[in-house]
Amino acid sequence: MEEHPKESYNTASQHPKMSDLEKKRTTTAYIHGDTTRFICGIIIAIIILAGLAALILWLVYRPSKPKFTVVSAAVYDLNNATSPSPSPPAISTTFQFTITVRNPSRRSSIRYDRLLGYMLYHNQAITPPSPLPPMYQEEDSTVAISPILGGDQFVPISSDLASGFSMDEAYGVVPLRVVLMGRIKYKSGVFRSGWFSMYVRCDVLVGLKKGLVGQLPLLLSPACNIDV
Repeated sequence: MEEHPKESYNTASQHPKMSDLEKKRTTTAYIHGDTTRFICGIIIAIIILAGLAALILWLVYRPSKPKFTVVSAAVYDLNNATSPSPSPPAISTTFQFTITVRNPSRRSSIRYDRLLGYMLYHNQAITPPSPLPPMYQEEDSTVAISPILGGDQFVPISSDLASGFSMDEAYGVVPLRVVLMGRIKYKSGVFRSGWFSMYVRCDVLVGLKKGLVGQLPLLLSPACNIDV
């Protein structure tokens, strides 16, 4: 009869020890959770700040596309030859265009490389691609280039295109498209971009008649379209 109280006392004395152990485990879990949340909060804050810094830099130094405009045209040679059948007709011509290139950005300079130029008539090439020298353009500047396109090489064209060209030439108004292609790179302060492909299309109307050599009237020359 005397042993029962001892067992009851021993059982009761063990409960506080288990309760303390559970409290320690719970406290440790809370501390671990708070630490994890604190670290995650720091990482998220760093990511947000880095994103804001990148956005501010992009807004400050963002480059702008250059603007191309044809301001004059000249022809030095034109031979629209119709070969005997079954050979297709061909054309050889030499044109020179003066094109202004405007860099509207006040913070970014532009480097042009691997430039080629050629001419189209109704979406068909009438000159072979001509390589053009690389070019560097300062911020907020305008430069003029005068590429000579074409040469003595004959370019095969369709019979319909040859007839259409002869009719436009007789009328005195010929629609042409000047194409420039290559790659460009921007530099803004210490920041440099990678290379971007560039494709420029300039649609013009020139006053061209058979036998005319030299400067041509430029009847229509809107701003060129550019894809970068």
